[in-house]
Amino acid sequence: MGRLANFALFQAGWLACVLGAAHGYAPEGALVAMLIVVMHVSRAAEPVREAMLALAAAALGLAFEGALAAAGWLRAQDGLYWLVILWALFATTLNESLRALQGRPWLAGLLGALGGPLAYWGGARLGALDILQPTALAAALALGWALATPLLLSLARRLQAP
Repeated sequence: MGRLANFALFQAGWLACVLGAAHGYAPEGALVAMLIVVMHVSRAAEPVREAMLALAAAALGLAFEGALAAAGWLRAQDGLYWLVILWALFATTLNESLRALQGRPWLAGLLGALGGPLAYWGGARLGALDILQPTALAAALALGWALATPLLLSLARRLQAP
C-alpha cells in the first residue's frame, strides 16, 4: 500500500472513531478502524510482525489512556476502547507513511509532542472527548506522545529487521 493511501486510511479510521464516539456510534466507528487495521495487517509483507506492532501499540495505548482517565484529566464518550483502537490504527502508519521517521527519534518525538495533543483537542472539539484538566492533560499528552512516537517507531523498525 502506498504512503498516501496509508495516510488517508489512517485519517478515515480516526474520523470514524472520533465522529462515532461524538454521535453515539462509538462501536461502529471502532469497527471501521479495526477493519482498516486488519486489512493493513493482512496485506503486510510480514503480517505477524505487523500484528505484533499493532497489539503492542494498543497495549501502550490502554495503559496511557487509562492513566489519563484515572487521573481525571479526560473523559471519553462511550469509554476508552475506541481510543485504544486508535493506537492500533496509529501503528499501521509506522512502517508506511511515517517510515521516514524511523531512526530519527528527536524528530519523531517533536512531531509526537505536537501531533498527539492536537489530535486529542480535535477530538474534543468534535465532541468525542471531554477535557477536564486542560493544563495537566496538555503536558501529559505532549510528554507521552513525545516518548511513545519514537518508541513505537523503534519497535516497528526492529520488528522489520531480518
